[in-house]
Amino acid sequence: MKKSIGLFSLISGLLLLAFSSGCVSLPASPPGTRPVITQAFISKEMGRYGDVLKIYIEADDPQGFMFRIATSVDQVGYGHYLADWVYLDPRYQHHVIGYLQWNTFSYNASRMPEWTQLTIKVSIFDTDGNESNEVVFPFEFVSQAVPESPLPPSFNQQNLPLLGYIDINLFNPLEMGGEDEGVFPR
Repeated sequence: MKKSIGLFSLISGLLLLAFSSGCVSLPASPPGTRPVITQAFISKEMGRYGDVLKIYIEADDPQGFMFRIATSVDQVGYGHYLADWVYLDPRYQHHVIGYLQWNTFSYNASRMPEWTQLTIKVSIFDTDGNESNEVVFPFEFVSQAVPESPLPPSFNQQNLPLLGYIDINLFNPLEMGGEDEGVFPR
């Protein structure tokens, strides 16, 4: 029995060493530091279901440990959606300026009721899990087309990089009861 436990421990240790040899761990950020979002802007605060939103951000981490961007959504009438993560290219560890893109169409909803209100929250995390300040944007679905707002000077430069795509699929609370069933009786 002792031989089989010893052999199992040896094999487990060798497997762990073999699987972890190709892994690279990220450097830990220094204690007491965190990224800071210095500017943020959303392309529009109202739009039709399926419109593409762009969220512009500029952030700094003088120590150079920015790692990923979290975007979460709260929807009136539904609740909170889990955060979607966009991992930053290593060249943006110290300073980042660019935009996130979100196509508001969802495979979970054929439509979205007019006046559905969203709260979009964006923050940046460093390699140690320290969170930056959070920026918050309101958004409301409407039936008419809404043009994008003019970009402020810091974001109106040409060729700002697309940092990543937001992958949050919204639910229409009126369609959640099953086929031909809504929240409200007919």
